[in-house]
Amino acid sequence: MKCDIILCGVGGQGILSIATIIGEAAMNENLYIKQAEVHGMSQRGGDVQSNLRISSQPIASDLIPRGGADVIISMEPMEALRYLPYLSPDGWVITSSAPFVNIPNYPDIEQVKAELAQLPHVVMLDIEQMAKDHQVPRSANVILLGAAQHALGIDYDKLEAAVRRVFARKGDAVVEANVKALALGREG
Repeated sequence: MKCDIILCGVGGQGILSIATIIGEAAMNENLYIKQAEVHGMSQRGGDVQSNLRISSQPIASDLIPRGGADVIISMEPMEALRYLPYLSPDGWVITSSAPFVNIPNYPDIEQVKAELAQLPHVVMLDIEQMAKDHQVPRSANVILLGAAQHALGIDYDKLEAAVRRVFARKGDAVVEANVKALALGREG
């Protein structure tokens, strides 16, 4: 088993929570894991990115080479485009379809979506709207993780158990909201 994942988005969208959940699930499967994060601008709405490498064999580097990512999970469609050079030819992009417009020259969203739609394996969901519609407004990131589950190669039950462990300290209501969000994402 090997899965190289790039997680990306804008500060405050929950990218690092997704990384924590995936890492927890992988470690409980006795898999090797390496992670590298860039999140210094997260408090200013800047780019947040994490390289997450999971394998049944030892991993030499925590950075994913260009063309080596099996999955890009992006909370924001333009950020998915930014990391396409790292995607393998048969890799998956799982992204929010709703933009987080935090710069004055944000590209035309329809052009961004059209470029992403040309990829062989892409899932675009309006996770923010799904979260609102299902009364889990703070769990859009976990909806996206649920949508990515099939591409990650981690059993759904293992991800759900990781969600329960990661959010346990926040109380039952938060745990159940995130379990619901994970299921919503899987159902798409």
